[in-house]
Amino acid sequence: MKAIVVVLCSLAILCVGSGYAMAEKTTITVDGSTTVGPIAKAFAGYFMGTHPDVNVNVSESGSGIGAQNFCNGTCDVAAMSRFMKLQEFKTAVDKGYMPVAHVVAVDGVAVVVHPSNRVEKLTMNQLKSIYEGKVKNWSELGGPSMPIVKISRETSSGTYEVFDEKVMKGTRVAGDAETVASNGAMRTRVQNTPAAIGYIGLGFVDRTVKPLKMNGILPNRQTVATGTYPIARPLFLFTNGYPAPGSALHAFVTIHLSEKGQEIVEDRGFVPVTDY
Repeated sequence: MKAIVVVLCSLAILCVGSGYAMAEKTTITVDGSTTVGPIAKAFAGYFMGTHPDVNVNVSESGSGIGAQNFCNGTCDVAAMSRFMKLQEFKTAVDKGYMPVAHVVAVDGVAVVVHPSNRVEKLTMNQLKSIYEGKVKNWSELGGPSMPIVKISRETSSGTYEVFDEKVMKGTRVAGDAETVASNGAMRTRVQNTPAAIGYIGLGFVDRTVKPLKMNGILPNRQTVATGTYPIARPLFLFTNGYPAPGSALHAFVTIHLSEKGQEIVEDRGFVPVTDY
């Protein structure tokens, strides 16, 4: 009888222990901007290393889709390279969600060309004229005699909307501009096309493309942080209300306020909002 009791007790302990071990982890779902994506993924990797009881899943569907999924309740965090539009905000509130913005970094939208292009700088008006289709050949700008290949982003992109606001000012991009779906695709197209021009987040600039001075200002950490570079914007993580302090979600969306968070932001080529 004692042996049976011992076996039953052991089985009970094993079941309780197994139940604890198999308990579902807390999951945080992030979706949105391809610009914010590298920051969100790096935050996720670091966070899961320090919080083994939490899974963080990051997707990069674009700012517009991130906002849409937030409004539909299919993601906990919308990563956006622009502020949420009034209609998006209204839709979220109508569905019972209250968007709260967390500025996790500052970014400059770098205008880039192929490294072989001898053009070094443009004015904002010249850039607008290129994308309107009024300036068609690099020779008109002191460059080589070859037709300009304009690369742009999809209209659901937060990067496109910042470019539209600050450069195009509501004027439509010419219909012959090529469209790509992400910062990475934009960089690849420009690095493989000597006549191309495009625009990418500061964190995506590397030696394979050449950033141009805009109105005499080169995009870098200092010019973006001080606001002298003319195409700059904050990067956001949106949550439903302000997360409860002490919660996993609160800890995740405030990583950028820590010294480690600043290091991650800098390592990805963006400008942190803190300075340690």
